[in-house]
Amino acid sequence: MAFDIDAYARTAAPVADDDIDYDAFRDQPLDAAVLRCLRYMCDVESHTVCYLRDLLVTPSHTDPTVTAFLTMWAYEEYWHGEALAKVLAAHGIATGADHIRSVRVRLGRRDRIAPIQQALIANLVGVDFVAVHMTWGAINEWSTHAGYARLAERAGHPVLSVLLDRIMRQETRHVAFYASQARDRLAASGRARRLTRFALRRFWAPVGSGVMPQRETRFLLGYLLGGPAGEGIVAELDRKIDHLPGLDGLGLVARAARLHVVG
Repeated sequence: MAFDIDAYARTAAPVADDDIDYDAFRDQPLDAAVLRCLRYMCDVESHTVCYLRDLLVTPSHTDPTVTAFLTMWAYEEYWHGEALAKVLAAHGIATGADHIRSVRVRLGRRDRIAPIQQALIANLVGVDFVAVHMTWGAINEWSTHAGYARLAERAGHPVLSVLLDRIMRQETRHVAFYASQARDRLAASGRARRLTRFALRRFWAPVGSGVMPQRETRFLLGYLLGGPAGEGIVAELDRKIDHLPGLDGLGLVARAARLHVVG
C-alpha cells in the first residue's frame, strides 16, 4: 500500500504525553546506563532540524512529497526530543536550549561545512541522490525504532515503556515513508542502486555517531546490541536492508557493531 502523505500531514502531532507521570521517575529512578542512552537519544532527536538543513540543499527539496514528509518528520522528532528531555530533567540532568546549543557548538567547523559538501555532492549526483537519502533514512529509522524497543526492554520501567511505545508508533510511520520511497526509487534505477550501495558501504555509520562523542556511541551500541538479544537485533536490521533492491549482502549493521566494540 502506498504511503498516504496527505493523511500523514493532517495527523502529524507532538507525541502525546499529557498523561505521562514524569514525577514517577523521582520515586523510581532509571539507572545510570539507561539515562546515558536517553541522553544520547535526546540529543540526536533534538539535532533533527540540522539534518533537515543539510537535506534541503540537495535534490530532495524539489520533490513536494518528500518535503511535505520532511516538514512533519522534523516536527515530530522535535517533540520526541522534548519528551525525552522531560525524563532527563526528572533525574536532574541538564536539558533545554543551553544544552542543545552546546551540542551544536561542539561540532565546530565540521558542522558549518557539512551543508556545503552535501549540496555540492548531491547536486552533482542529481535526482538519484534522493534514493540515497530515502534509503539512508529508512536504515536510520529502523535502527532508531529497534533501539527504543531494546531500551524499554532493558530498563523495565513502566512509565518509560509507555512513553517509548508512543514514540515508536510515530517512528513506525517515518519508517513506512522512507522504506516505501527507497524501494520504489531503487527499483526504478540501476544508477540509483549503484550509488546507494556505494554511499552506504563507504559512509554509513550508526545514528547519531556524527553528532555524539565516539565513546557515547560505543556505550549505546554496547548496551543495546550486546549479547545474544543484541545479535538478533543486528541480524534483523541487516535482513531488512538486504530486502531493498540492490542492497543485499552489505552487512552494514553487523560491521558497525564490530567497529564499535559491541560484545
